[in-house]
Formats: sequence, C-alpha cells, structure tokens
Amino acid sequence: MPTSEPVAVLRALLTPPGQRLLEAIDPAELENDPLKTATRLRRTSGTSGGTLDVAHSELVQAALTQARLRGRAREKFGGLADRMYFTSQGLEQATRRPVAEYRAQRFASALGADARVADLCCGIGADLTSLAEAGPAVEGVDADPLTAAVASANIDARGLSPRARARVADAAEVDPGDYDAVLCDPARRGSKGRVFDPNAYSPPWATVMELAHRAPAACVKAAPGIPHDLVPGGAGAEWISVNGDVKEAALWFGALDDAPRRATLLRGDGGAPATLVADPGLGAPAIARPARYLYEPDGAVIRAHLVAEAAALVDGALLDPHIAYITSDKLVETPFCRVYEVSEVLPFSLKRLRATLREQRVGTVTIKKRGSAVDVEKLRRDLKPSGPNSAVVVLTRIAERPVSLLCSEVTASR
Repeated sequence: MPTSEPVAVLRALLTPPGQRLLEAIDPAELENDPLKTATRLRRTSGTSGGTLDVAHSELVQAALTQARLRGRAREKFGGLADRMYFTSQGLEQATRRPVAEYRAQRFASALGADARVADLCCGIGADLTSLAEAGPAVEGVDADPLTAAVASANIDARGLSPRARARVADAAEVDPGDYDAVLCDPARRGSKGRVFDPNAYSPPWATVMELAHRAPAACVKAAPGIPHDLVPGGAGAEWISVNGDVKEAALWFGALDDAPRRATLLRGDGGAPATLVADPGLGAPAIARPARYLYEPDGAVIRAHLVAEAAALVDGALLDPHIAYITSDKLVETPFCRVYEVSEVLPFSLKRLRATLREQRVGTVTIKKRGSAVDVEKLRRDLKPSGPNSAVVVLTRIAERPVSLLCSEVTASR
C-alpha cells in the first residue's frame, strides 16, 4: 500500500529514475495488457528517487497512473499531454488547450505582453501555462498542495519557469490589486461530482465576484449553464464552444471587457475563432412556417441568447418563438449555425414517418429534437430504417403542434 505523501511521490516521479519509468511505458502495451506493463516495470532495477523516501513500487504506480492520465488528456491537449502531469480531478476540470490559448491571447492583446497576471485556483496549470506562453508573467495559486505541485511541474515541462510559478495559497486571501489582472476558475466539482449552483463553487460566487471587482481587470470562468441574472452589470459575458460543444462561460471585467454578451466558436484544428456579438438594437425575430432551409444555432449562440442575431445573419425567422430553430429560403454560409435542406414537413406520426422513410429507402437516420418529448432511441428502434440512403429527421413543435422535418445536412465549404 502507498505510504508516501502525494507531493513526495510526484517529486520522485520528476527525478531521473521516475522519468526512466515513464519513458519505459509502451502506451499500446499498457492499454492491451496493463498487468504485463506493471510487472515489467516493477522488475526493473533502480532507486526510488534519490533521497526521497518513496518506495520503488509507489514510483511504478505513479508512473502508470500518469501514463493513463496522459492518454486521456490527449483529447484536451493533443500531443502536449505526453509531457504534462495530471491528477484525475485536475484533468477533469482543466481547460482545453484551444480555449486556454484563445483566452491567453485576449489577455495579451488587452494588457500587453509585460502584464502581471494572477491565476487564482490555477489547477494543474492549463490556463497558467497558456497565459505565460502568450507573454504575461503569471503567478498561479491553488489551495491543494498536490495540485499546485502538478502545476509547477507543468510550468517546468513547458519551459516557462522564467515567466510563471505556482504556489499553495487560498485564492480569497490574494490581493487582486497586486496584479494587472486576475483569472479565477472556481472549483465546480465536489466530493459528490459536478456542482451546478455557483454559490457552492469553491470559492463561492460572492467571493469570486469580490475578487474580480477588486482587480484592475479580470476573467472569471463559469459553467455554461450559469443563469444570465448572475452576470453582474458592467461585465461582459462570453459563451465558448469547441467544435460545436459548449465548454464554458467566461465573464470579463475592466480592461478585458469589450462586449456585453458574445458567443465564440473555436475549432480544434486551430482555425480562427468566430465571434457573434449581441446587437442591443435588434428586435425579436419573426415567426414563419418552414422554408427551404433549417438553421440550427451553435450551443454557444443559444446559451448567449443570440438566436436573434443568428437569424439576422441568414435573413431568417423562427419556427416557434420558444425554440431555437431558424428557417429561411436563403442559403447562407455561417459558422454560427448548422444548416439543413428541408425536403418534407410532416405532422408527427410514427406510422407516417416510418412509411416516408421506407419510400425514400432511408437506412441511416440522424434524429435531432428541440421542444419534443419523443424518446429518440425508442423512435429509432420503432422506425426500423432500411436502405442505402440517409436522412436527418428533426423533431420539434410549431405553435404547440408536434412536427417532423425530413432534411439533409448542407456541408459548408472551407
């Protein structure tokens, strides 16, 4: 059984013997035969890590854990994960690399490369290291000693020690006025899993807001579902998605705030961000019957309450005033919506929908829904699709009447 303190085990892993163990792990072997990997590493000769009081078996277990976490982390960090360090909870909460890099560029552009930034609740250092790479000098603090040690290891692994450091501290005790800006990412996971109430964040929402308002400039990360009424006056709110998946909300204060409300779409392939900004003078969109094209706004657009702005981009209207589906006769290429060409509009009926799909020899069905109570998986089974063709079935309602739209997705040119 492991007996050493977690920070001591991490430090041992950073020594030459620990690094040799990490290098000796074959990811394919670890996935296919983890017992073989563990047995082979335990039989290797070597020390525990110099003068550190860590048993060889503990060091082996730490190396195996890091190798597994690095494999999981590639989804967020790509190849960079192979030289980073993680904890399981730290990886869960870590900012994806595209989001961290986008945010870091906003800091650098607004504040200049010589700015001093505090990363409060820095976690394993995902945002901290991206900020330092963008230019600012960054000091990260985290209340958990192991997490702060992992952040320090990641600073060293990315060669950023001249511009960044991490230390153990309570974020609430940091003076934001000592820095040009602060980034605060309160913990949104507890012992029972994800925390949805901002007042249950750590630090709690009131403390986070106080820190943000006391700083010359600030960015506060929050869950995408944060209620709009929790966004304080004078702060800009931004919802961010990556490849169509909404990842977070960010509140911007002071010199970092340049728009009251926005949605930003990032692409995992490194493409340029696309940002849609609120238009205060824009009224509610019109309501219309289904036209030739159906537009499905990105989740960040919906979370940011910018569906009217998206409808204006495509000269469109809503099918229903309460549902975020836009209809238009115009085909407009926009990053803010997926677009489908509508071939049929049917009152929802399982029998009629199944017959129509059979007539069109549709065997592959993508089912999407908004404003519908239909069980998608049960419907898929009941449809019993068969044939060489494919279709998109959109389930929604128009003026409280359930309808199904048969569509094909229009692929945007790049």
